[in-house]
Amino acid sequence: MSEPLPQIAPPKSRTKPLLVGLAVLVVAALVAAFFLVRGGDDAAAGGQETTKVTLGTVGASDPYWQTFKDAAAKEGIDLEVKDFADYAQLNPALSEGELDVNQFQHLVYLSEYNTGNDADLAPLGSTAIYPLALYSSKVDSVEDIEQGDTVVVPDDDSNQARALLLLQSQGLVELEDGGSIYSTLADIDQGASQVEVKAIKADLTPTSLPDVAAAVINNDFVEKAGLQFDDAIAKDDASDPKALPYVNVFAVRAEDRDNPTYLRLVKIYQDTQAVLDGADEVSGGTAEFVKLPESELQKTLDEVEAETAAQQ
Repeated sequence: MSEPLPQIAPPKSRTKPLLVGLAVLVVAALVAAFFLVRGGDDAAAGGQETTKVTLGTVGASDPYWQTFKDAAAKEGIDLEVKDFADYAQLNPALSEGELDVNQFQHLVYLSEYNTGNDADLAPLGSTAIYPLALYSSKVDSVEDIEQGDTVVVPDDDSNQARALLLLQSQGLVELEDGGSIYSTLADIDQGASQVEVKAIKADLTPTSLPDVAAAVINNDFVEKAGLQFDDAIAKDDASDPKALPYVNVFAVRAEDRDNPTYLRLVKIYQDTQAVLDGADEVSGGTAEFVKLPESELQKTLDEVEAETAAQQ
């Protein structure tokens, strides 16, 4: 009788190990893809998902903007600050989607942009009121300005009106009906005024000083022109309640006024002392910081826009 053939043990199933191995590979690939898309920002943001925000301003090289960016990064916001040399470019850039937020203007300026361009940009939060000041390289006081001298002011409507009100407060011009936030050069009573006033682009007012008796210069351009804030021979009162329309704001497109990331960005600015200290230093200690709710800012903007439309 032939002996039975030896039994060959069936091969062990490799299905389970293969599935486990594939699962590990899939998980590893997903993790790698996650960090590739996130760029590793999750760790930098302390475990928070990073959101990119592009903000436009004038003077982005001022050190406090980097302080602001660093503070935002700690809360998961990757903030890009784009610099603009000309105020007139910032609101169109926001309207057209080139920017998510801008921060450079007061409510009067914003009102004039909205009414003049059928736009609906909205204030998201306040920063500060900065006084507007008069500078000269030829005289040491307003009293030294002579009859018939020339003084220049910014040519954008909102700052031009504010500059004219400053000149009137110093007795240099007389404005019809006492003047308002809508006054223009056409409202100057030439016969009752001491000086001739010309309007030029805001960023050119400092360079005009050698050729005129005095110039009203926006805060953004004072130190860049080699001037000191203490050099001003006159300035308006930023603490006056009537100055509220001149509070500077973060602005967004109307549909973004409830965006939680943008609102958090405002709060970071307002609550980070190092940012406020830096902004105050750049302003030469002239900033009057104001923390107003969005609803109050919008109410003021609506009022100013209604008055602006009535003037047109």
